[in-house]
Amino acid sequence: MNEVEFVSEIIEKARKAQKEFEKYSQEQVDLVVRAVGKAVYDNGEELAKMAVEETKMGSYEDKVMKNKGKAMAVWNYLKGKKSVGVLEYLEDQGIALVGKPIGVIGAVTPVTNPVMTPMHNAMITLKGRNAIIVCPHPAAKKCGVKTIEYINQYLKELGAPENLVQIVAEPSLEVSNLVMKMTDVCISTGGPGMVKAAYSSGKPAFGVGPGNNQCLIDKDADIDDAVPKIIRGRMYDNGVLCTCEQSVICPEEKYDEIISKFVAQGAHYVSDPAEVKSLRNTVFPGGALNKAAVGLSAFKIAELAGIKTDPAAKLLIVKVDEAGASDVFCKEKLFPILAAYRYKTWEDAVAIANANLEVEGKGHSMVMHSFTKKNIEYAAENICVSRFLVNGIGSSGLGGAYANGLVPTGTLGCGSWGNNSLSGNLDFSHLINISRIAYTNANAYVPTPEEIWG
Repeated sequence: MNEVEFVSEIIEKARKAQKEFEKYSQEQVDLVVRAVGKAVYDNGEELAKMAVEETKMGSYEDKVMKNKGKAMAVWNYLKGKKSVGVLEYLEDQGIALVGKPIGVIGAVTPVTNPVMTPMHNAMITLKGRNAIIVCPHPAAKKCGVKTIEYINQYLKELGAPENLVQIVAEPSLEVSNLVMKMTDVCISTGGPGMVKAAYSSGKPAFGVGPGNNQCLIDKDADIDDAVPKIIRGRMYDNGVLCTCEQSVICPEEKYDEIISKFVAQGAHYVSDPAEVKSLRNTVFPGGALNKAAVGLSAFKIAELAGIKTDPAAKLLIVKVDEAGASDVFCKEKLFPILAAYRYKTWEDAVAIANANLEVEGKGHSMVMHSFTKKNIEYAAENICVSRFLVNGIGSSGLGGAYANGLVPTGTLGCGSWGNNSLSGNLDFSHLINISRIAYTNANAYVPTPEEIWG
């Protein structure tokens, strides 16, 4: 069987399952969606262990937290929300919104989130009464397959249609491209190559851009609160998330104080020019990301760079003098390294963030630690990213959290800045078609030209 025949067969199975599933009531749909999250929640430890062993990336403890925490957050958000039949009446407009399924969704998932992303995409897909075909990263196929096996085990217990959730057990670039071209909508949460392929598939697509979360510390920030949050965000899952803090931009008069607090809480500060150079050449040899360093601990990266540090070091903070393309530390770093900058004025801080984002990460996300509304809104008006988190932890907050109003997701759009069709957090509402019933109002007032133009 060739690739076209293989993909055609699994899509045919998905369509058959979806046609049966679209007859489900809202209550039945929600039981199915809940089962997907519960399957990963109940088996989060095993799936985290498999992910670390297979990908050689990240932290077991953090992956457990990610699997269980995101399962809870997504289900908590989805339960009770309408996705079947009449969703809403807009009485003042005489409009009723009716939700309908799209069909079969193709989802390419990344090596950095091989369990959580398939789970999230399956939950929001099924919420819209669609079927899904997951194409995992080849380096994470075993834990991806096991994730879908658990999901299907729980769905079978509910009597849900067979083949509602499928996974390509032996993924390849050719198969992933075919899935994206032959399904009704594709989601690509992989690297830039796969995202580009998604948008070139000829089908509606939701792709994402690279992260490069700039973290601005205002002069009025609560440093004792901000520093542990930034540490947690930067070291989470050994820094592989697109939402991890990447650069910390500090007021120059508080720079030394801030760095000392980082060091006191387990960070290792790299400021010696020779060590900075060695670290740069280790993680960005020739200016390109060293894939062998992705997801390693701070201690292991320091060892590779010949830098002596405590084995318990939580992260490396590297002193960077110039923002933007002059230093590759301005880019996204998929390991626990934080670039440290200093600024004179808030306008300078915003300029540093923009310079770094012009190199990589424009459109994604950033964090601010501030209590000055004027400064927060100045940054939001002058930096081209899709979401700003205030006084929170980037890694766990930007993808939606109980403490903020962002939608819990595994796929964060970057808008036109990141060449994406989506600037928000991917949600089930993006995976349903909405029909509109427009009732005619015989008593509607028709304004005169003078009233309109006057």
